[in-house]
Amino acid sequence: MSAPTRLIAHLDMDAFYASVELLRYPQLRGQPVVIGGGRAHQPVTGPDGELRFATLRSYAGRGVITTATYEARAFGVRAGIGLMKAARVAPDAVLLPVDMEEYRRYSRRFKAAVREIAPLVEDRGVDEIYIDLTGLAGSAPDPWDAAHAMGARLRQAVQAATGLSCSIGITPNKLLSKIASDLDKPGGLTLLRPEDIATRIWPLPASRINGIGPKAAQRLQAMGITLIGELAAVPAHQLVAHFGRSYGAWLHEAAHGRDERPVVTASEPKSISRETTFERDLDPVQDRAELSARFTELCQRLAEDLRRKGYLARAIGLKIRYADFRTVTRDFTAPQPTRDPALIRRHAGECLRRVPLDQRLRLVGVRAGSLHREGELPPPGVAEPGPPAQASLPLFGDG
Repeated sequence: MSAPTRLIAHLDMDAFYASVELLRYPQLRGQPVVIGGGRAHQPVTGPDGELRFATLRSYAGRGVITTATYEARAFGVRAGIGLMKAARVAPDAVLLPVDMEEYRRYSRRFKAAVREIAPLVEDRGVDEIYIDLTGLAGSAPDPWDAAHAMGARLRQAVQAATGLSCSIGITPNKLLSKIASDLDKPGGLTLLRPEDIATRIWPLPASRINGIGPKAAQRLQAMGITLIGELAAVPAHQLVAHFGRSYGAWLHEAAHGRDERPVVTASEPKSISRETTFERDLDPVQDRAELSARFTELCQRLAEDLRRKGYLARAIGLKIRYADFRTVTRDFTAPQPTRDPALIRRHAGECLRRVPLDQRLRLVGVRAGSLHREGELPPPGVAEPGPPAQASLPLFGDG
């Protein structure tokens, strides 16, 4: 008896953050909407009772776009672009703040709906998952027809649970499914068989392969390679000579659509972090109060993330980015794992004492590492120490 056809789906929510916001503000449907603002860009109620929305035209700062509606993308506005740059091409686009708590709530909804149908799910972030459909559709008389029906059922379940649309790619592996889910957005259901690689995959830019970043794409372009099909035509030994044994061999395999990675249904994060980029560079002395408040808020949010995910952390880290884009990190290892916000704030403050604060700051972040599941902790160590009797943390670290 032959093995069932391997069928892996990649489900990607369509413009997820923006789509969640459109559920909250349906009057914005059909308009260019950008997500990436701060608390200052919350809609406000006017004297007539109508909501007033901020636009990119009035934006000043260095924030970047988190996501945008498809109407905004028509202007060339997309994730990762600076808001000031986007304002030049789409000044009347509505600007909304990021609301991660709301997005996570919808994320849990759509993932729960999927698991009711197909339980073998690999979580890849707030808005995307891989699903192993092999045992559900791969043994059917026509596994590809069964996969199509399963994909349609998953889309309907997500829509019913969230009111949102998603796009699904179904192929023999994760690499191809990641590409396929993006081919017919929004609301697409794309199936790619091995024999479709030459017609559907090879004409695409090499950068569409997840794992080929901007630097690798530039090096490939210098070799005269811009398309996946052109990459597939290069002998493996040449790629190994240019990129090294491991990455060169992977490039050859990826270009031919080969990927044996399993769908991993249970994985533990190595760390959890929170960071914020300021609208303007903040001075450690003149803006001390604001920096202290933002720093404390990050620690509190990190503690809440740990609580929600069921972890305690023994290592607390700090990340500082200066106005000149230089970035420094520091770490503190606590005697006992914790998720107490006050202790996280204290440990992050210990890191802060070892960072020069002699110029303006662009970004501050905190990180929790050496994670332990609650109830699966290492043997107790010494008691959690308090700060020295007369110690104080410098500048905005005081608290």
